[in-house]
Amino acid sequence: MKLRRIMIAAPKSGSGKTIVTCALLKALKNKGEQVVSYKCGPDYIDPMFHEKVIGIPSKNLDTFFTGEERTKALFYKGRVEEEFAVLEGVMGLFDGLSGIREEGSSYHLAKVTKTPVVLVVDAKGMGRSVIPLIAGFLAYDKEGLIKGVLLNRMSKSCYEIIKPLIEEELTIKVLGYLSERKEFQMESRHLGLVKPDELEDIKERLTILSEEFAKTVSVEGILELAKEAEENAEEVREEESTEKEDAGGISLNAGPVIAVARDEAFCFYYEDNLRMLKENGAKIKYFSPLHDSCLPRGCQGILLGGGYPELYAKELSGNSSMRHAIKQAFHCGMPLVAECGGFMYLHSRIIDKEGVSHDMAGAVDGTCFYAGRLVRFGYVEIKERESSFLPRGEKIRGHEFHYYDSTDNGEDCLAVKPVTGREYACIMSGENCWLGFPHLYYPSNPLFVREFVRKAAEYGKANEI
Repeated sequence: MKLRRIMIAAPKSGSGKTIVTCALLKALKNKGEQVVSYKCGPDYIDPMFHEKVIGIPSKNLDTFFTGEERTKALFYKGRVEEEFAVLEGVMGLFDGLSGIREEGSSYHLAKVTKTPVVLVVDAKGMGRSVIPLIAGFLAYDKEGLIKGVLLNRMSKSCYEIIKPLIEEELTIKVLGYLSERKEFQMESRHLGLVKPDELEDIKERLTILSEEFAKTVSVEGILELAKEAEENAEEVREEESTEKEDAGGISLNAGPVIAVARDEAFCFYYEDNLRMLKENGAKIKYFSPLHDSCLPRGCQGILLGGGYPELYAKELSGNSSMRHAIKQAFHCGMPLVAECGGFMYLHSRIIDKEGVSHDMAGAVDGTCFYAGRLVRFGYVEIKERESSFLPRGEKIRGHEFHYYDSTDNGEDCLAVKPVTGREYACIMSGENCWLGFPHLYYPSNPLFVREFVRKAAEYGKANEI
């Protein structure tokens, strides 16, 4: 498929990738382009900006999670040639696993998808010194993927002097610049950017940004680079399950209803995780632990994703009817998967940063508390000690990033760090539950989601739901 595409990457975090990506997406949409976006790596918040603020479809891609071929298949899944794809990088261009491996890096994703790269360089406080910086990245780019440069936080006068020097010495296209302006900055907290719905003026700010972007950056130049993206000749298809029924006679297409928590407190979901639930026969019904008084009618399984329950602990605690409903469903054996923030919510209580205790669902007999530091961070491979959601010997990949800890993290699974090989116990896994801090990426092992849906269908059948 000949899909026009471009990646926005940078030498390091904090260079302005998200600002540039959002501005480009908005500018392309204003030009009438049919735009889609992707975020490299395990990031939930950047895709929210793409979807909620700009109104375009967005999802994650990660070569560690799914390897080269499946990542390529996920990239092309559902695409048509009329679309324009923008990929937002993560960290520095070459920073992959543990910051040292190519796998999982923006560069690896660009190489796998054969996507031209625009390098966003934070040029504040730099003049000619920006040239050797760019030269080093071009020299290290063995695939020749870097096709253009964009200078961030640079004045117009400096840009007009430095642009011809860069193009003369390095034979690379300089596509434009963005000046430093307060309204172009995005607030952040410990898990990354603040969510877009927490920024009252975000749409107005992005409108101003996109208008400025169209004046100082050659959008046409980016369009031309995207057209040069190499066509992937081979047919790439995502691996899908062909079995319709398990050995116990439970149809995977019976349509079990899985209640998915989605509101201000629980909003961290991979688009492909939700898609895989549907493709395996589940019917998703969203509900709010913050605002609803009960679970969706007829649900046969529950998914509690990550988010910021600590920021809404008082409100979650005050919704006692929902807390009791979830605890009762758990004790009745309804299949339940909870990740990070969802796992925290299932505890007896959360103690916030101020030391205030808030009652939670009470399905897990333990306390979550602010640790004052990053407890766990990075990719993991997870296997169960006793097979429940995964066949014996199978693993699923995910990541952790949390400042809260628990008095009981679970010991039913073993997490392995992919570079160091360090192992530690985690997760409460049983016949009908998978509860823990790690965020899972279902495409890394489709057997997990298939088993979750099977368990929900079986529960519904046994309870005549």
